[in-house]
Formats: sequence, structure tokens, C-alpha cells
Amino acid sequence: MSLIQTKSIADQVEELLRGRIRDGTYAPGSRMPSESELSDEFGVSRATLRTVLAKLAVNGLILRKQGDGTYVNIKVREINAHQGYLWEFVRIIETNGYKPTIRSLAIEKKVASEEQANALAIEPGDELISLTRLFYADERPVILARNVIPTTFLREAAEHIDGQLHISEILKRYCHQNIAFAITEIRSVLVEERVHQLLAKELDQAVLVLKVAFYSNQNLPLALGVNYFDDKVLRLSLVQAWS
Repeated sequence: MSLIQTKSIADQVEELLRGRIRDGTYAPGSRMPSESELSDEFGVSRATLRTVLAKLAVNGLILRKQGDGTYVNIKVREINAHQGYLWEFVRIIETNGYKPTIRSLAIEKKVASEEQANALAIEPGDELISLTRLFYADERPVILARNVIPTTFLREAAEHIDGQLHISEILKRYCHQNIAFAITEIRSVLVEERVHQLLAKELDQAVLVLKVAFYSNQNLPLALGVNYFDDKVLRLSLVQAWS
């Protein structure tokens, strides 16, 4: 397989292997091809391949057994659900045993508050695209997601946005931006009136709020999210790995 020099060879190989693990080409618990087989396939040195495998191991995606080979972590579906662009809500719902659906409630233009402007490195009053979506587990509403994106990033008209896409896909498709990392603040709050109506929670009940800032690989703030999460229905897990 030939690789193109748009990014480092190691990054390209890592991306390919992650894709194979994610789509099930290398199934959870299965033994992966040997180092020599993979280095021959990708046309890279064994040293480069070992660097890539070490990174995948640190991220918990694979397990390297001395003298036995490399195996895909049996829990890789859980790891994939919680790594990368924050927690992908559709995968969280799936891993909790429910069928996910997304209902787009509103896509509209708003002006940035002072708090939003500070977080997005723009001016108060600058225009934002606001997306409000409701995620269902089977037929039960479980996550109310609100995201804002500066309109300066948009490469298409706002009315073309598919509100059923993950925020990472929205930024990629309509803004030509890729999320490199996200910073999340998690806290518990009492349900407000709008959340009470949409998540069918009592006004004096608490829900988790995940406030997220998404960044590019140049540390450019791309979007903000405020997500109301019914943790009485869904289990929220954080996967961490140590080298």
C-alpha cells in the first residue's frame, strides 16, 4: 500500500490501523498481522511500525503480548466510544444497549455572548450558528445538545447543515475544519424549564452538564457545546491509558 506525503508516515499508518480497528477489519480480541507483515504492506520500517503500535497500545486499542503477538483490545468498542472527539453520543447510546436517533430541533443564527466570544476568540455580538439537537435511546430522550459555531467558519449556507451529524462531521463537512482535541467541564445542575420539557425530567432533579470547547490542531477554538445528559439512563465512562 502506498502512502502520500501529506503528513508524517507514522501518522498515516496510525490512521489506517485505527480505521481498521474501528470498522472491525481487525475485530475485538483478534490477533493482528505481525510487524513484518504490516511493515511490508505499508512499505515502512519496522521501527516506524513499532512507534505506531506503541501509541495504539498506550491509547488502549491494542494489547501487545510478549512472544505471542499483537491483539485488538476486546473492549475496543467501549474505548472507541469515549476517545477522540469527546464522547460520541451515538456510540454511548449504542454501548448502553439502546438504538440511537437524533432529532434536530433548531439551526439558527445568534450573536455571541461575552462568555462565548471569550471562549471562541471572537468579539461579543459576532454571529454564530446555533444547533440544538435531541438524542434518543430507543424512544426515550436522553441528551439535549446545544452547539455554537462562528459563522466565519461556514463554507455553505446554514440551511444546508444536516443536524443529525456528529459535531465533528458538521465541522468537517460544512466548515472544512477538523477537531484535534476537546476540553470538557462536567458538573451537575438542577433541571431548567427547557430541559425539563425536552428530557422529561422533574424540575428539582439534577442532570449532568458537559460543557465542551473544541479546538483545531493549531489550538484554534472551533465550536462550543453545552450538553444535558441523563445519567440515570446512560452510563458515561472515561477511558484512560498509561504507557
